[in-house]
Amino acid sequence: MFGLHELAVEDAVQAHQRPKLERYDDKLFMVLKTVRYVGKSHPAGENEIVETGEIMVFVGADFVITVRHGDHSSLRDVRRKLEADPEQLALGPAAVLHAIADHVVDSYLEVTEAIEDDIDLMESDVFAPRSNVDSEQIYVMKREVLELRRAVVPLGGPVRKLTEGYSSLVPHEVRSYFRDVDDHMVTVTERIAGFNELLTTLVDAALAKITMRQNNDMRRITAYVAIISVPTMIAGIYGMNFDFMPELHWSFGYPMVWTVIVTICLVLFRVFRKNEWL
Repeated sequence: MFGLHELAVEDAVQAHQRPKLERYDDKLFMVLKTVRYVGKSHPAGENEIVETGEIMVFVGADFVITVRHGDHSSLRDVRRKLEADPEQLALGPAAVLHAIADHVVDSYLEVTEAIEDDIDLMESDVFAPRSNVDSEQIYVMKREVLELRRAVVPLGGPVRKLTEGYSSLVPHEVRSYFRDVDDHMVTVTERIAGFNELLTTLVDAALAKITMRQNNDMRRITAYVAIISVPTMIAGIYGMNFDFMPELHWSFGYPMVWTVIVTICLVLFRVFRKNEWL
């Protein structure tokens, strides 16, 4: 009925497409990835933080068709907002395409703000003096940020094309609105790049903290083993079944051995404590 290209229809039905903008004769086909922050306690997946969906938009001279994939890809609010603004809606289908793109990019900003709060908490935990570092959660967050990057970053090119007169379906009046969307895209892209660098730093810091803690534990264990080896060695020597051993039949031999053991152990303890091994 609308003369849509069969390849574009196939992409819209099958989904799992990268964000893109394609021109088929006198029609536009745009793919946008939607994202939603679901947090750490999402019932669908224990480690899922960001959920993605898709919106496919067909734009013609006098129509707009959307195909949505994902529970959070609803455009009800966009439709209500456009119907309440007849002047904007009078600009044609391109105005509808802008409203959809603006709605999707605004959701990117909300998700990045929520992720930024989570990363700030992770950073505080990692650099806290006696905190338990959950390196697994940092890896999960890094994976989710990469998924967000794959959903967001490729959209920058298509939005920029719409600001540069890629199609006559987008009049000059609407291109200025897409410039605002493009500015938001740049902001989101910079945030995601910063998240990726910061999470890499946090992973290195967490591993360094775990390594340092393990080294401290090994030094403490080594110190106690050294102290315990003193009475073990002395008891092992005097536990030999020889008839002729020094101080074996001396009445003060037993207290003398205990005095030597305690003295050496205390000296070792003070040395290790001074060197911060204990």
